[in-house]
Amino acid sequence: MANLFDVEAASKKSEKSVRVKELARLIKKYQDSYYNGEAEISDAEFDSLWDELKSLDPQNPILKKVGADSGNFPKARHIMPMGSQEKAADPEQFLAWAKKHAYDEYLVEYKLDGASLELQYENGTLVRAVTRGDGTIGDDITVNAKKMRGVIQILKGENSSSFTGGVRGEVIMTHSTHEKFFSDKANCRNAANGLMKRKDGEGAEHLELICYDALSTEGKNPFSDEEEKIEWLVKNGFTTVPLYIAKSADDVVNYRAEVMEKRASLEYDIDGLVVKERAIDFADASRARPERQIAFKFSLEEAVSIVRSVEWSESGATYTPVAIFDPVELAGTTVRRASLANPETLRKLGVKIGSHVVVVKRGEIIPKIESVVKENVSAENEDFTQKEIEFPKKCASCGSELSDTPARLYCPNKNCPKRILHQIFKWIECADIRDLGEATVNELFAAKKINSISSLYDLTEEILTPFFLDEKSIVEKKESLSAKKVLASIKSHSRLSLAQFVAGFDIEGIGETMVQKIVDGGYDTLEKILAASAADIEKIYGFAKISALNFVAGILENAEEMRSLVGKKTIAIEKNSSGVLAGKSFCFTGELSTMKRSEAESLVKKFGGTIKSSVTKDLSFLVTNDTQSGSSKNAKAAKFGIPIINEKEFLSMLN
Repeated sequence: MANLFDVEAASKKSEKSVRVKELARLIKKYQDSYYNGEAEISDAEFDSLWDELKSLDPQNPILKKVGADSGNFPKARHIMPMGSQEKAADPEQFLAWAKKHAYDEYLVEYKLDGASLELQYENGTLVRAVTRGDGTIGDDITVNAKKMRGVIQILKGENSSSFTGGVRGEVIMTHSTHEKFFSDKANCRNAANGLMKRKDGEGAEHLELICYDALSTEGKNPFSDEEEKIEWLVKNGFTTVPLYIAKSADDVVNYRAEVMEKRASLEYDIDGLVVKERAIDFADASRARPERQIAFKFSLEEAVSIVRSVEWSESGATYTPVAIFDPVELAGTTVRRASLANPETLRKLGVKIGSHVVVVKRGEIIPKIESVVKENVSAENEDFTQKEIEFPKKCASCGSELSDTPARLYCPNKNCPKRILHQIFKWIECADIRDLGEATVNELFAAKKINSISSLYDLTEEILTPFFLDEKSIVEKKESLSAKKVLASIKSHSRLSLAQFVAGFDIEGIGETMVQKIVDGGYDTLEKILAASAADIEKIYGFAKISALNFVAGILENAEEMRSLVGKKTIAIEKNSSGVLAGKSFCFTGELSTMKRSEAESLVKKFGGTIKSSVTKDLSFLVTNDTQSGSSKNAKAAKFGIPIINEKEFLSMLN
């Protein structure tokens, strides 16, 4: 029997219900505007809403509906159902679909970004042109359609004079037409949607129909498979989409990358690929949402470019390769550089100077290189050949030979000045010593007043004063309030959680959240962590072989100073279980009304909780004063079933 007093479960259910209703409302609103020629949001944004609703409520009726036309024209029923296709937003989703639909070959066509239209023929003569409507019944715009380029009124192909059935295509406007006549419209699709449904038919001559499907309703189809269907359309004078026959799912992914690269040079808009099998499956095509074909969409968050050079970003001991490539637009921003992560990633991808690469920027993630395009379609335009990427050999700070491991390229010298300074800054960040600024730290380090984490706690007012007062003030024995403030700040941050303490030692790739996972995994004392092996750490959620090896190596390198700080009672490690927020993680978004976000995060740490900068599956709470917002973090939290609470609810947890 369900627990009637499970308030948290009831709250989650209520939040989910509210979100589902909001998503259904938004989808209906944007569908209506899309099908009536004035789309309010991009396809990528619409797909995001659709996918979220599908994850929260897969059987929601709105997912089975298409849009509806304006009602300004007579209605007519389709010959071929015009349902919505399954979608894959990225290669991972497509390959998951392809695993369930393993075909000997995949027929791939451009997915046109226009407005669907069905031409209906009787004995080879056009009798009706019907818009998509609700997928079953649409507007009869025959008068307008006859003015469009690509609309064949009498079929003249061999044995086509007896054809009775439908031909489906997409009404598009070319970029040159849009620029010349309709630049006041937001885009080609909006302009095309508006013109094709004008009662006076004015402007329809500027539109073009590109076809990709056909079906005979009387007698035998004049084609036996999807390839022959395209050939039949061509023979009858229709403009068609290019057809590519892929031998494998991976081949489809590579072809998609090639098309992404040439996409900007096309005269019309496409927003993905349609992938199907060779055989014509009439039963599947008649479904509201066919399963045996899929729309492999492009995204605003990915593009193809050419690598021109590689820079090496230096962060502490680590040298990270950063690719510099021709500018591309990603999610509304111009991107020219992206991380290649580490030597193993660079070599595994096979990136070279001159490589054509797929650049991604998903959600809030920093741009990165996802793959190399195997078939460089524009290689003949290159003005230089591909070259191997040169790796730096020596540390720019201390001159030591760099260590090139699969996980990272780094300076192995523990006494490297740059490494030490980076570690000091990391400690100050984790310990939350806010009054010790970057400029002061650099000056203290240059003057050799600090050379380790431990040395921060050896600072005195006498040592600090010269860094805040001029010589005259020092001679006059004036006190430095700034020196006192910095010293007090250091001393007041000597009680840390175990996760803060370990993360402060700047182990490569290991932040406070990762250390907390180790603590939660049973390694809840410093000695247990010091004794853990890489095999032990690899078993913990969120760790893999390389990250486990990095962690253990970093612990061993810093073990002596860790023990010294705790042994001399310079630092006191608080038990994780002592706070009311122990075992809980929080992510804050938006403005708070009673405190700064940094202050709220400090409270979480003080009471035993942990902070996350983004919404992940293992997050406990998302805190925002706009709990009904449609923001990406709210949407992601709702998708994962994570409670979204406001500031007042958060503060009540501390009591």
